Amino acid sequence: MTLAPSLARFGELAIHPDISRAIDDLGFMAPTPVQDQAIPILQAGRDLFAQAQTGTGKTAAFAIPILERVDTGLRSPQALIVVPTRELALQVTREFGALGKYRHAREVAIYGGVPYGPQERALARGATIVVGTPGRLLDHIERGQLDLAKVGVVILDEADRLLDMGFAPEVRRLLRKLPEKRQTALFSATLSRDVRELAQRFTRNAAQVAIEPERPNVDSVEQVYVEVLEHDKVRVLEELLRRYETDQVLVFRHTKRGVDDLVQKLVRRKHDVAAIHGDMTQRERERTMQRFRDGALHVLIATNVAARGLHIEDISHVVNYDLPEDAEVFTHRVGRTGRAGKLGVAVTFVGEWDFDAFDQLRAKAGVPFRREVLELYER
Repeated sequence: MTLAPSLARFGELAIHPDISRAIDDLGFMAPTPVQDQAIPILQAGRDLFAQAQTGTGKTAAFAIPILERVDTGLRSPQALIVVPTRELALQVTREFGALGKYRHAREVAIYGGVPYGPQERALARGATIVVGTPGRLLDHIERGQLDLAKVGVVILDEADRLLDMGFAPEVRRLLRKLPEKRQTALFSATLSRDVRELAQRFTRNAAQVAIEPERPNVDSVEQVYVEVLEHDKVRVLEELLRRYETDQVLVFRHTKRGVDDLVQKLVRRKHDVAAIHGDMTQRERERTMQRFRDGALHVLIATNVAARGLHIEDISHVVNYDLPEDAEVFTHRVGRTGRAGKLGVAVTFVGEWDFDAFDQLRAKAGVPFRREVLELYER
């Protein structure tokens, strides 16, 4: 790896000055723990097996060393980042673009659900960094559009989700198509047996980093719960939207059908809301997310999978309309608010059949909850 002779500093890390300029533009004050530990390992060319949750800064932990390493004058892909979802592919690509704005590395997102043409043209123009989902990556390889011969580093991002979503065969096929002489890194929120086996099979003498999961913004998110009858939930949500001074609200439901049902009910009641889930076209999802980011959309109703990895700083309130399945899902959901030094509120609906599950969730989550009494039930 060749760095510019006059290295810049990012905390205690020595990084390329062009990337340091981009970091200053983004307003990053200091490296996160995963960046502090992972960046020197990847800069040294070692394989890596890292446990890190969404929201810990893990994308920059691998993006910075990759941007330092790639030859921006070479038109062939030199780095491959494999991700489980289209949303994450777009998010990671955007972060590469922001961090690499002065390096002029060409990154492209490759994912299904959209026509091949624009992606083929982007690859033909000479992408340096390719971020994609397994199935569509393999499609482009088999169509002769994606050449992996010059790829020197591969990242499996959210490796546990790649396996949980059934991508294990495609991931193994992809890894076997890559040059043997390469650097491989896995980032995973959990260290399941399957993830460990994948790491052992496809890495060499990998360094290991484990970042303890942070509590979901304990100091910046107020945890509230309300007891509500199932058939009253829509009216309760309306009450909370009136009661709180909300900027943007993210509401979670378990299923795509549940998301659509709630959106229809709220639209009939004249609320400005929209859905995001896996049955929508990519164009619809991108358009909806852009409206939400821009502040043009007040309330977004989402499934867990669709909202995984969203980084929108102005979400003031998260509503668990359906009780989270477990503490990890709870952490993921409520971590969407209370970002960038701002205060946030997470409201959890506890239905008439949810009390036992909520007691277990509260014990495992380890955060204080305040009960709020609803006007709807005041007598």
